[in-house]
Amino acid sequence: MPKISQKGALMPQSPIRKLVPYAEQAKKEGVKVYHLNIGQPDIKTPEVALNAVKNNTLDILAYSRSEGSEAYRTKLAAYYKKNNIRVNADNIIITTGGSEALFFTFGSIMDPEDEVIIPEPFYANYNGFSTAQGVKVVPVVSGIESNFALPPVADFEALITPKTKAILICNPGNPTGYLYSKTEIQQLATLVKKHDLFLISDEVYREFTYDGLEHYSIMQEDGLESNAILIDSVSKRYSMCGARIGCMVTRNKTVHDTALKFAQARLSPPTYALIASEAALDTPDCYFTEVVEEYVGRRNVLVEELEKIEGVKVAKPNGAFYCIVELPVTDSDEFAQWLLEDFRLNNETIMVAPAAGFYSSEGLGKNQVRIAYVLNKEDLKVSVAILKAALTQFNSK
Repeated sequence: MPKISQKGALMPQSPIRKLVPYAEQAKKEGVKVYHLNIGQPDIKTPEVALNAVKNNTLDILAYSRSEGSEAYRTKLAAYYKKNNIRVNADNIIITTGGSEALFFTFGSIMDPEDEVIIPEPFYANYNGFSTAQGVKVVPVVSGIESNFALPPVADFEALITPKTKAILICNPGNPTGYLYSKTEIQQLATLVKKHDLFLISDEVYREFTYDGLEHYSIMQEDGLESNAILIDSVSKRYSMCGARIGCMVTRNKTVHDTALKFAQARLSPPTYALIASEAALDTPDCYFTEVVEEYVGRRNVLVEELEKIEGVKVAKPNGAFYCIVELPVTDSDEFAQWLLEDFRLNNETIMVAPAAGFYSSEGLGKNQVRIAYVLNKEDLKVSVAILKAALTQFNSK
């Protein structure tokens, strides 16, 4: 029998999706499953985006430009300028989701066996993108005790080798919800300039910052024109996960032109999704005000309820819509599967994402889960009640 590739064998499973078969089986048995495992917002997609697709008059669904339409990129550049990010349309490549933007970035700046330093825990698919490109992830550990703040710069510097090509951050963070401060960004900027590295920032949750804190982009930092690469997406900003439209933004022309060759190889981003994404930029600011207020309320309810459970520790997020929760269990993978297969409270259960999959270091996150607060407040209260009852039963086995 022909064999699969070593690269394919090494591709990690998604901690977010690997338990889906167990959830689907529970639903077939009539069990209600509260999905806390995935960042699929229940917030409505802006009508202006949906109507742009419904009301369009295309009679040929043609290819777009490989870098995305000039109209969309120009409009997107205007959005960035509103957010104090000075770029133009020629600095932007539209991609099929933020995932493809990262894929293009890795392919453009790294060769097989090169290294990228990432604070962990980090978005699980970074492991998958790295494996697909033959790139080595070098983790630098952040901890729940510090709310997952940026590790000391000395920790990053100690990991830099001749193979190091970049530092990658997610700001605000998935899975931690941590928002890096301007000072922390400037520390990283100084480091990458000192060692001639790229600084990649995944900023898809830019709008979702709380408690009066403001997002500071790497693209706002002077002197990073050659080093900074921004990853972005419409998925979470406009609750348009299924559109699969993102972008890669850089003022480094060599990097941009290299990434464009990858874009040309896949021809073009999807036309209907481009139409919706361009229209979404007309969404009024009040949409985000209301959404942020809703997420703050959900975060507060979730954290308050979790803190009532003995043995549970939670890092309070100040951005995005996730948090890491430490549980009084030794194996959160086993616990998460047991929740779906064996535990029921009033014929209901919850689905969480085991946190070990968000780490690269072996053994870390084994007693943690990621929870996405993408459900309404009442459902979050019910979910935490289910978690509390489940922990009691699981630990009495």
